[in-house]
Amino acid sequence: MRGRGHGGTGEMDEDRPFEDRRAAGRALAARLQQYAARRDVLVLALPRGGVPVAVEVARALGAPLDLFLVRKLGTPGHQELAMGAIASGGVRVLNDDVVRWYGITPDRIDAVAREEERELERRETAYREGREPAPVEGRTVILIDDGLATGSTMRAAVQAVRRRKPARVVVAVPVGAPQTCDELSAEADEVVCTRTPERFTAVGQWYVDFEQTTDEDVRRLLREHVRPAPPRQ
Repeated sequence: MRGRGHGGTGEMDEDRPFEDRRAAGRALAARLQQYAARRDVLVLALPRGGVPVAVEVARALGAPLDLFLVRKLGTPGHQELAMGAIASGGVRVLNDDVVRWYGITPDRIDAVAREEERELERRETAYREGREPAPVEGRTVILIDDGLATGSTMRAAVQAVRRRKPARVVVAVPVGAPQTCDELSAEADEVVCTRTPERFTAVGQWYVDFEQTTDEDVRRLLREHVRPAPPRQ
């Protein structure tokens, strides 16, 4: 399922950027209300940019929030272009078209992956501050980022989460390239893209404030998030 985000806000919203990631999270939460007040739901944020979005979603749904670490593998000489991604648990996903087009050798891929693995481990330690990862098995997991361009990092996240035996995997983002949102439907049980503008070039294009989320921002947001009391049965 791909959500196009028209809802009750009007079609003009499709071409209007979000004020910031927190505002985008509130808009995304409105599309996920079927998961509110459910004991089986777990919201997983992809740091760093996905964390401010996920905080708003978790708060609106009354769901616990945790992180899921994924690192993009930048193409040598074209760092912003993803040739793939890695995720916790040793998962590696490659963009075969990019690898072929740029003639990237397995050795170069391995070198980039080793460097990103070190950063992934650093962030895992820095962000969790001693907290254990939330259990995933048997739960409905909502994976959240601030947007989808190529989808490499999210694809790696979905595959890695699948290894932990969730009941259901939902990919949810405020904005995404239409083709990427469609393609991820083959990987996840459900894909919710609040906006899928046809004139999509980059995620940052759809935010007024797209300032980088820092490590300290991530730690602060996680400390601030308090799970609301579950509804009475």
